[in-house]
Amino acid sequence: MVGKFAPLHRGHELVIECALASCDEVVVISYSKPEMEGCAPESRANWLAARFPQTRRLVVSDETVASRLDGSEFVEVPANGADAEIHRRFVAHLCRCVLEIEIDAVFTSEDYGDGFAATLESEQRRYSADAPSVRHVCVDRARSAVPVSATRIRADVHAHRHWLAPEVYASFVKRVCILGGESSGKSTLAERLAAALRTIHVPEYGRALWEERAGVLTFGDLRSIGDKQIGLEDEAAKCAREFLICDTSPLTTLFYSEHLFARADPALRRLAQSHRYHTTVLCAPDFPFVQDGTRQDDAFRHRQHRWYVDQLTARGEAWLLVDGSVAERVQRVCAHLNSEPVVSAPGS
Repeated sequence: MVGKFAPLHRGHELVIECALASCDEVVVISYSKPEMEGCAPESRANWLAARFPQTRRLVVSDETVASRLDGSEFVEVPANGADAEIHRRFVAHLCRCVLEIEIDAVFTSEDYGDGFAATLESEQRRYSADAPSVRHVCVDRARSAVPVSATRIRADVHAHRHWLAPEVYASFVKRVCILGGESSGKSTLAERLAAALRTIHVPEYGRALWEERAGVLTFGDLRSIGDKQIGLEDEAAKCAREFLICDTSPLTTLFYSEHLFARADPALRRLAQSHRYHTTVLCAPDFPFVQDGTRQDDAFRHRQHRWYVDQLTARGEAWLLVDGSVAERVQRVCAHLNSEPVVSAPGS
């Protein structure tokens, strides 16, 4: 099967499932030029791997063509609007020169399938007279089983999320990270914001482990906490609704690693550096400090806040500073998410 899969939806999946039910080996090829927003090659590769690990998959880009088809008639991926016959010969070339296979069936849900099969058969027999014939299997051409298209989904992904597998929809969920020093209202804001946006939030795993261990953590625990926090985010994103509210990030884990042990695992540093969010919210330390028996003190809270400001500034990240009551903070974040302006880092 060949497609843009931008995004991979239930209609595509139906065709692939039909192929899997009928064939010993199924090959799925994906390319698009230009790429569609939110459907980068890496995302498409991840979707196909998650949903159909039993298939052989090839997601093609200009880099793929340059590195694996050097010297061929194709120097780049054909544009989406190129003549149909160019696309057919390009796919035949991929099958012969990259995948090194011969095929005997193509599965589509489109009228072009017959012509596609004919070209693939002709191209195969140019190089091998006894190459198999190629038949076209058309699946749900009337779109009666899955009445949707990728174009319609792209117009409003969140309204059409039921046509996407959770692993696919998760890629379109905007992650909102809530940062703040101890007793700055971070966790309360995460819960209230999730409720206001009718979605879910990811609690702070490190805090839960700290309480479970009675405040005793090892150096190795910190890297595990960072990895676990991201794992919880990834799972929660499959169930979220447009936004996922994340109570803390690996940046917080990095802070506590340096605070508790005066060092950090290089893998944790890389994770804190590379893992980015759609929006980062920093809670001002203007709530009355509450000592719950596990926290430091107000001076420590302000030092932690300044550390976040310095780190975000050094990374060139924008963030939203919120202060005031919880209701005011929720309102400010919701207004920001609805308008999505670029919020510059405020002075510290």
